[in-house]
Amino acid sequence: MNTKKFTILHSNDIHGDFLAEVKEGKGDLIGGLSLLSGYINRVREEEENVLYIISGDMVQGSLIDLEYRGVSTIEIMNYLAPDVVSLGNHELDYGLPHLLFLEKIANFPMVNANLYIKKYNKRLMLPYIILNKAGFDILFTGIITDKVLASIKQDELIGSFISLEEASAEVGKIANAYKNDDIDLTVLLTHIGFESDMELAKMLKPEWGVDLIIGGHSHTILETPEKVNDILIAQAGVGSDQVGRFDIVVDDDTNSIVEYKWELIPINSSLAEPDGKLQEYIDSFRDAVDRKYSTIICKLAKKLTHPLREEETTLGDLVADAFAASAQSDIALVGSGSIRVKEMGPLVTLKDFRACFPYDDFLNRYTVAGKILKQIFSHIMRPGNRDGEGECYQINGSLRAVYDDRDSRLESISVNGEPVDDSRLYTVTLQGYHFNNSKDYLGTTNEELLKSGHHKVISTSAQEVLEEFLRNNQNISRKIEGRLVYK
Repeated sequence: MNTKKFTILHSNDIHGDFLAEVKEGKGDLIGGLSLLSGYINRVREEEENVLYIISGDMVQGSLIDLEYRGVSTIEIMNYLAPDVVSLGNHELDYGLPHLLFLEKIANFPMVNANLYIKKYNKRLMLPYIILNKAGFDILFTGIITDKVLASIKQDELIGSFISLEEASAEVGKIANAYKNDDIDLTVLLTHIGFESDMELAKMLKPEWGVDLIIGGHSHTILETPEKVNDILIAQAGVGSDQVGRFDIVVDDDTNSIVEYKWELIPINSSLAEPDGKLQEYIDSFRDAVDRKYSTIICKLAKKLTHPLREEETTLGDLVADAFAASAQSDIALVGSGSIRVKEMGPLVTLKDFRACFPYDDFLNRYTVAGKILKQIFSHIMRPGNRDGEGECYQINGSLRAVYDDRDSRLESISVNGEPVDDSRLYTVTLQGYHFNNSKDYLGTTNEELLKSGHHKVISTSAQEVLEEFLRNNQNISRKIEGRLVYK
């Protein structure tokens, strides 16, 4: 038996989490890329055959990333020197041309097999790469699916084979064409969510020889990897507070993993020394951003929080109320994922605000019948949308909705204290992104939203609307009111 040991370190959904934080009550530093880099450097010194990989969403989520439109992130990642990364949905946030620019400045390969330029039926990215390590050939490929990649609907040039079944077939194409007897290990990098990873694993034919699925998007914390269809599946949460570690033994004769150990390693100051040079580099970006964005916008009456996307939050209430007021709308639906911090205030600087709400988009007001409103809330409040992979919403204070999980039905919905009438018309404000993806996210079509003929663009910048609201409303507060209730 000809075997070799490999160590695979893996991250996902880093989201611009560059800086270490002090652990509450202890004073220890946790997370941050300088500590992560210190640990990776240590492992690379201690072990012979080390690979570091990232399964999507390096960008978006911090002001440093936003200010430089991902360029700062790629430059910092160049310092970490991953061996291969795959695309997440947020890699497309700055648009297709900019993604291709980011790919060019990256010193590491970005792989994706199932995004295509529709007109020419050509893959957008490098579909796979084979890395040789210690005489063993390791094949990496990557996929993403329609469940998370709503942003491609903003660009008509791009299409994809993006259902799970189609993604599985694309993996098969790569394996059939390139997985020969010399390929000792096959790793699939996904950004589709942990539950979808397990569904996908069931679809992959054993003959394709996929050994590992290393995923992202759902921010799943694991104690042990799952094993489905003889494929090991792992993910490493979110941010830089931890990193996944596989120590595996691969058999060259059978092209398979014969032994493995996996750990989720907490990144903290007791684990490794910070990488001082990288910290200096990150600080050069931070200092520039701090100087530009230190101005104070407002002071809230108290700290507002946004701990979970699936539930009503005080920070979410504030944002939805601001949009509803600006649009003079009965209902405002705000994508929970567009609020990117867990807390804000009491003092709010421009830096805090931009970190909280980095996405800019149109605000549009639609007029819909009560029947459609019930359809929307039945869709967004269903249990299957609250699994960590769905698109959840924050709503303004005029609406109350109660959902019965036991019977899987919308029990009640009211606007300004009155039950919603199927035939009555109501105004609904949405961000442009959510209108573009209304069928998947809201359970209603663009045609249904536009049917009444009363559509208005309220603002070309939701970000500016929210900033002005905060500047002109000092010492405001919010508390959980039961806007969305699950029984």
